[in-house]
Amino acid sequence: MAPSHVLVPLDGSPLADDALAHALETFDCRVTVLNVVTPLDASMAEGGVLEPDEQRREDARERAERLVEDARETAAEADRTVEPVVETGDPAETILATVDDLDIDHVVMGGHGGERSDIGRRFLGTVATTVVGEAPVTVTVVR
Repeated sequence: MAPSHVLVPLDGSPLADDALAHALETFDCRVTVLNVVTPLDASMAEGGVLEPDEQRREDARERAERLVEDARETAAEADRTVEPVVETGDPAETILATVDDLDIDHVVMGGHGGERSDIGRRFLGTVATTVVGEAPVTVTVVR
């Protein structure tokens, strides 16, 4: 059965952009894009190394808003619309909560996320792995 509401988590990576393109090309239904701002005091966030301050929080929120705005522009180029959502929290947990909260019936996401630093490589794919393992809906992973 074709989905009626697809969620595309965005993290600024090329694979997330590919996931959005795939969702827009493949599914003729409602599409929501989600960017999760990781709290600056979380261990994987910048705040795990630097002291959180209001400017860093504001910068992270502005980056998230830019990502969802870019997704709107991408959708408009394909004569489509997306519904943008920005949340703060653990990425995998927030994606799973959004699936429940917005009655999502399909998730399309990139297989790796974020920037590729040496430390970042250790965590690549952990969000996708968690979502695939725990989501109550079909998850398409774009690689």
